[in-house]
Amino acid sequence: MTFGKGHHLHLIDGSAFIFRAYHALPPLTRKSDGMPIGAVAGFCNMLHRYVEGNTGPNAPTHVAVIFDKGSHTFRNDMYDQYKANREAMPEDLRPQIPLTRTATAAFNIACKELEGYEADDIIATLAVQARASGGRCTIISSDKDLMQLVGDGVEMLDAMKNKTIDRDGVFEKFGVYPERVVDVQALAGDSVDNVPGAPGIGIKTAALLINEFGDLDALLERAEEIKQPKRRQTLIDHAEQIRLSRSLVLLDENTPIDFTIDDLEVRDPDADQLLGFLSEMEFRTLSKRVAEVLGREAPAIPDAPAPAVADAPQVADVPFDHSKYEQVSDAEALRVWLDRIYEVGYVAVDTETTGLNEMTAELVGVSLSVEPGQACYIPLTHKASRSDDLFGSDDLAPGQMPFEEALQLLTPMLEDPAILKIGQNMKYDGKIFAQLGITVAPIDDTMLMSYAMHAGLHGHGMDALSERYLGHTPLPIKPLLGSGKSAVTFDKVPMEDAVPYAAEDADVTLRLWQLFKPQLHRAEVTKVYETLERPLVPVLAQMERAGILVDRDTLSRMSNAFAQKMAGLEADIHELAGETFNVGSPAQLGEILFDKMGLQGGKKGKAGKYSTGADVLEDLATEHDLARRVLDWRQLSKLKSTYTDALQDHVNADTGRVHTCYSIAGAATGRLASTDPNLQNIPIRSEEGRRIREAFVAPEGKVLVALDYSQIELRILAHIAQIDALKEAFQRGDDIHAMTASEMFDVPMDQMTPEIRRNAKAINFGVIYGISGFGLARNLRIPRAEAQGFIDRYFERFPGIRTYMDDTKAFAKEHGYVQTLFGRRINTPNIGAKGPQAGFAARAAINAPIQGTAADVIRRAMIRMPAAIADLPATMLLQVHDELLFEVEKGAEDALIAAAREVMENANDPVVKLDVKLTVDAGVGADWAEAH
Repeated sequence: MTFGKGHHLHLIDGSAFIFRAYHALPPLTRKSDGMPIGAVAGFCNMLHRYVEGNTGPNAPTHVAVIFDKGSHTFRNDMYDQYKANREAMPEDLRPQIPLTRTATAAFNIACKELEGYEADDIIATLAVQARASGGRCTIISSDKDLMQLVGDGVEMLDAMKNKTIDRDGVFEKFGVYPERVVDVQALAGDSVDNVPGAPGIGIKTAALLINEFGDLDALLERAEEIKQPKRRQTLIDHAEQIRLSRSLVLLDENTPIDFTIDDLEVRDPDADQLLGFLSEMEFRTLSKRVAEVLGREAPAIPDAPAPAVADAPQVADVPFDHSKYEQVSDAEALRVWLDRIYEVGYVAVDTETTGLNEMTAELVGVSLSVEPGQACYIPLTHKASRSDDLFGSDDLAPGQMPFEEALQLLTPMLEDPAILKIGQNMKYDGKIFAQLGITVAPIDDTMLMSYAMHAGLHGHGMDALSERYLGHTPLPIKPLLGSGKSAVTFDKVPMEDAVPYAAEDADVTLRLWQLFKPQLHRAEVTKVYETLERPLVPVLAQMERAGILVDRDTLSRMSNAFAQKMAGLEADIHELAGETFNVGSPAQLGEILFDKMGLQGGKKGKAGKYSTGADVLEDLATEHDLARRVLDWRQLSKLKSTYTDALQDHVNADTGRVHTCYSIAGAATGRLASTDPNLQNIPIRSEEGRRIREAFVAPEGKVLVALDYSQIELRILAHIAQIDALKEAFQRGDDIHAMTASEMFDVPMDQMTPEIRRNAKAINFGVIYGISGFGLARNLRIPRAEAQGFIDRYFERFPGIRTYMDDTKAFAKEHGYVQTLFGRRINTPNIGAKGPQAGFAARAAINAPIQGTAADVIRRAMIRMPAAIADLPATMLLQVHDELLFEVEKGAEDALIAAAREVMENANDPVVKLDVKLTVDAGVGADWAEAH
């Protein structure tokens, strides 16, 4: 058929598919010969999903995958530095490139490339031809260079986000419509492709100029009219460079292709050819999926002998078949599973419960898996009726084992030191069993394995890991439980629905374990996982179950005091504003600050309201009292709502205590996060924030003991960056902030004022976090120029810090990660980003080795602590960054402090020898504030 009106051409950016596949999946090799095939596997999966997903009115009538033929094109002849700074192709990807062409042909999709031209030029030529013929064209890519083609029947589809990019989408990206995209790119340049552009002009400025002058030629001809001197001179001086850049980014719509769109007609795959290729690649799972679609038998792929260095098992080779999962309803069936578990020595375990709070949730059922594709669910307390209304039944549904009988059979296995229990976030399941008197050990945790290898790259939840590493989307929970007022707990889910969902969790967990366990060694993080992640699980579980006593009366009194203080601040704010208004309304506050008072810095959002976020107010607070008072009011409001009011709702009815939950894999640096409630974010800089701790108390006959590392991150910075002045000061036991102030501001120690010391303290800690002049100005509420002067002086006095920062950024850019002194790897995927994200990524990379090392130290201390205090009448309750809080019988405080301090101050030994000794401050009190 001749391509024309009513026809739809799809053009797939082949390189984008390949690189997406390569970077999204872990390394994979063919079992028979060890050849790398990870990118090919991902590429084939993407093609299969594409073929299966393109049906209906938007289905293509014609399709092609377009590739780059080689690295040298006509653009290199124009400009020899074009794409000169591109990194070399990874060695394990190079041999896979030809296979992606073979794969495309195996799917019977046209595969096109042309020497001397880029894939984008071929795509441009075909898109323009499709438009001219009256048909439609969809370019499957998110490449910004292709956006110049959009419009009049040509659109783009970002397949990864399933988002269509039309003319408005292009405007959102560039600030101009497609016909002017080339002009904007010519001005802004492109650091990735080494297109020079106009120095100092980015996308936003380029769009402003083009919109003002109409097009690039008019802009260059009338450059003298530009009001800003620097911008005007840049365009005049670099006019030829800008015109060259336009030639480089302009796609060639007349590429000399030797085929027509008619040759790209959609064709059904040849079953023998496609299955033959997939079999040759040893893609078992995909072969089965494709064979099923084609109505054929999947080819038999023989198991090859394991290579000398065993690669990750092909866990995805076994399809997920929910019909094969077993419901275990009696002791005989459970004993069969227990025999299988003892035969292999490990089992993936998952629990289903009535809620997310392990202290109150009840066990509903247990899932087990010992082999991919084979899993069972043991329902225990499912109800006969789903309803919670007056006529609902609390009777148990039939087909379940008696609760006690099931636990009696499971407990010996769960506690057996010879059987490894594998879980995804095993701390949760361990606490559920602990509530029933069962101590689950030993354990492995797939969430923590992923965290050890992939911190900073993505989340570590089971669904995300399954999709990313197994290519499988698990059954969702929401359709089973419902939402809103009609939501039910899992014990109300019918068993025919519960079994596939619950058993799949254990199956996925087992497959992730089989995939991740051998990768730990290759990623060089086995020691991190074995010494810093896994051993922390039972320690945290014990702390969380212990909880901390809270005095409701103290909280209630504080709530009233905060309310009174807020009322006083409101009166001050109204007086400064000259009228009354709702201080809690950002819109009304914006109008007062920027319309009535005429302050600078007001910016309106899409809704036409002024932004009054903390960053805006902190800037204003350096010069305006009203902004300061509003910030103080907001802090009190947050303290009241988040702590003095909300904490009362978190008190457990049975224990009278608050039981926080720690997330081990929450922060990329290794710091623990605390939720429900968050006890790590209680502000301690303000007097009111510090007072919140008065509500956390010791029970009768006991006291609280707080042990806090003294300036641990500064000590680690002094060691890592080799700052002799800081190291010597720590060794002498100096007041480090006063010493810094003395060094920076030439003030003798005996003439130090609290304000000068406070400034030095803010800089000391700010530098660790890569603080800017803006940030320091906000913290100290001083003008930006003065704050920047402080920072500049700091680097002059301590040049080693600047060297450390530069070296760390360079390492991150070269390797894509940074490391703590204990080997924890923190990935830095955005280190090469442009714009505001670049600064954030650089600051995070600089801070991560310092904050991460401190986090590792306290983890090591916590892991050793239970053994160190086992003979004392003491319990470790909380960890808040650099501090550990204990509850101890009166009279045993000194013994606890001695034992805990010994552990904490030597937690780095013997792995890391620090040049600066760690020291720990201790305090004792009837409440946390007094102890701290």
